Amino acid sequence: MKISKVEFVTILLASAVLSFTAGWLFRAASSAEPVRIETERNPDAGQVVIPAMSQLPAAQAQSEPAAVPAGGFGALVNINTADSETLQTLPGIGAKRAGDIIAYREANGPFQSPEELVKVSGIGPSLLEELRDLITA
Repeated sequence: MKISKVEFVTILLASAVLSFTAGWLFRAASSAEPVRIETERNPDAGQVVIPAMSQLPAAQAQSEPAAVPAGGFGALVNINTADSETLQTLPGIGAKRAGDIIAYREANGPFQSPEELVKVSGIGPSLLEELRDLITA
């Protein structure tokens, strides 16, 4: 069975249209929805505060938010409000030290400044210096 040039071109064009349509449909089905995170400025501290996960719609609550310096990158961890898991994201802070920080602030009240962190057992001046740009009180 032999096909003519017209039939061959018709089959070729039909397969191209079908391929394009299938690709367009699959692309549209797999595209991710945009994520919107609203922030508010804290003029006193000069930083942008991202609301807690409980304040975000479920689709946007993908990671633990933290305060982000207005002009920089990374996250500041508030040592007065951070839970154990968040504290453990800091260098040199494991489960035990995170528990010690939480126990200290529960016993003595909130930290007035990051420098007070040296009052916690196991945290000395050298570790405080390493944490200084990563924490806030």
